[in-house]
Amino acid sequence: MVRFGLVFLSCMAAGVVNADAPVQPLTVESAAARAALPLYKVIPAAKDSELTPAAPDTESHRSWMRSHADAGGTRYSALDQIRRDNVSKLQVAWTYRSGDGLADVAANPVIANGVMYAPTTGKHIAAVNAATGVELWRFKPETSGYWGPAYRGLLYWPGKSGSVGPRLFFASGTWVYALDPKTGKPIETFGDRGRVPSTGGDDGPPVAPAVFEDILVAPKSNVVDAFNVVTGARVWGFSLNADDSKFKYNCWAGMVLDAKRGIAFFQVGDPHLLIPQPNNREERNLYSNSIVALDARTGKLLWYFQDIAHNIWDLDIASPPNLVTVTRNGKKVDAVAQLTKMGNTLLLDRLTGKPLFPYRMRRAPTSTLPGERTWPYQPDLELPQPFSRQEFTLADITQRTPKAHAFVREQADKADFGWFKPFSDGRPLILFGIEGGAEWTGASFDPTSGWLFVNANEIPWILTLKSGHKAAVRDPNAPPTPGEKVFLSHCAACHGQQREGKGTAPSLVNLKERVHEQYFPDIVRNGQGGMPPQALSGDEFTAVADFLYERDVPQMDGVKPSDQPGEYSLTKFSRFIDDEGYPASTPPWGTLNAIDLSTGKIVWKVPLGEYEELTAKGIPKTGTENYAGTIVTAGGLVFAAGARDSKIRAFDKSNGKELWEHKLPFMGLATPATYEVDGRQYVVIAATGGGKLSGPRGDVYIAFALPK
Repeated sequence: MVRFGLVFLSCMAAGVVNADAPVQPLTVESAAARAALPLYKVIPAAKDSELTPAAPDTESHRSWMRSHADAGGTRYSALDQIRRDNVSKLQVAWTYRSGDGLADVAANPVIANGVMYAPTTGKHIAAVNAATGVELWRFKPETSGYWGPAYRGLLYWPGKSGSVGPRLFFASGTWVYALDPKTGKPIETFGDRGRVPSTGGDDGPPVAPAVFEDILVAPKSNVVDAFNVVTGARVWGFSLNADDSKFKYNCWAGMVLDAKRGIAFFQVGDPHLLIPQPNNREERNLYSNSIVALDARTGKLLWYFQDIAHNIWDLDIASPPNLVTVTRNGKKVDAVAQLTKMGNTLLLDRLTGKPLFPYRMRRAPTSTLPGERTWPYQPDLELPQPFSRQEFTLADITQRTPKAHAFVREQADKADFGWFKPFSDGRPLILFGIEGGAEWTGASFDPTSGWLFVNANEIPWILTLKSGHKAAVRDPNAPPTPGEKVFLSHCAACHGQQREGKGTAPSLVNLKERVHEQYFPDIVRNGQGGMPPQALSGDEFTAVADFLYERDVPQMDGVKPSDQPGEYSLTKFSRFIDDEGYPASTPPWGTLNAIDLSTGKIVWKVPLGEYEELTAKGIPKTGTENYAGTIVTAGGLVFAAGARDSKIRAFDKSNGKELWEHKLPFMGLATPATYEVDGRQYVVIAATGGGKLSGPRGDVYIAFALPK
């Protein structure tokens, strides 16, 4: 096993405190001791002799049988019927509406033998004629909680010639399913009549599995499972709960697999207890914010590389990796690229995990919160060049109008900001990166140029952390609190009187450990899964949030809370906006970037998305917050959607020039796919709206092609 990244640093703080031990006074970490450390630490780049020579690329890149195109997650297509010179002629070829509900779909569909396989808004898996948009069959798997089946991907496996037919693999609820792609029926000989249990449970969105030889690798939540692809027998499992099992890390963005060498690579996010709490997250938090490499045959850990250690800012790694081939001193070498919310690109050797560019870390500020221990060094990369802003400064305050500038400046004067600035008790903190830089959709890679194409956000957020005190035991005889009354009136019919969950409605017990409060407003106000939007007043919303996040616990008489600082709570967690609701920073607010991985330099950067009302006032295109990934083609094009203006666009991959756009019926918050049927090339995307940008929701897949 090889360890790289921040794992070279010694573990400098104690583990989780024993709840039964005597309470010790909480201290503030020493800023003077931190200042005595060297300003920088650098992990040197791998020597040329240590790099992995590129293996021949045997992919045709003309199929799209796994979400993100292939096992390596390149999202590259060798199809070139749609080109720079004719993309402006693209027109709608067909529209498919599932008709089973209005919700957001984030999956990149798969296409094989003229059929598109994709999840629907009503939590079915549907097969659709990829030339006409006519539904062929649909299947309803078992689901639970928010995430629908194949929420972030699925896999068409062509089978074994002469022995085993093709199969459609995806995760749903607590299961991994295998369907017959022709009929939509479960494969009876696979596991328990077409499904096997996922030991990762139902915590986190299902991502696309991958196959190596006879092994199906299927990550789910904090566990990576491997099954025999034919029988469903479990081969191995790997837990991401390495050294502090109190926290559940989540592989929720995706994985890629080197099919030549049998190595599976995983993104790992944050532990669920994200925000600082006295004495409960002092460790490095092993595997969090890391890329992890496993032997696909055995599940053995080969190496891991950690980006941000002890992340208290919600700056976790949120994107799936990409397998890439780059040029180093005239030689082709195989590597893996991992994007981050901070706007960095980790470029690591495929076999060893060593960085291809020097990985620089800078001495980080200390915390003023009693009991909190920040990690002494955090990433401060020079190459590859960051593709979004790393910290908020006064120079970033919007200049859109004098009034907007004054409105934002007044708030900034009362807040903290700075590179990896920790929280202060009760004082707002402004930072970039909460929703990217890079988000869960990640990047596409062009093997012909060695360029990586990534859409990114540059939206500031404002957070306020407030300390409380350890609460006394809840008084069982106390009357319902205001929040409990709202819950009983609006929520209990589905979720149970005791929040225990009923039927398909999930339990809300211990919600703060499972759903970050930043997502709570969107879930309640816009609906989620089978739950419709809830019409609550502002007071009702605040009250039910206090109830579900356990801030309104009635105390028993005679039992006092501890005078030690107790749990901190985020009393504000929102986008930082100006007086008219636009981002509080200067543009661009959303970008599309091309990065040459061989040099580490950004080749071009253009705005992605538009506020048409601002353009009409003569303001240059600003870009908008965006959440759908890119694809790149041999026709010289990059396709991207996901912006607030509900458009899908095509760009010249050589210079970023916008060549085509089309208004979608709803926001397209999923990555497109491209494929060929009977000699005709199509581009298809799920356009269902909702998601992190809220707005209207639909149930549409829409495909484009050149006129016949």
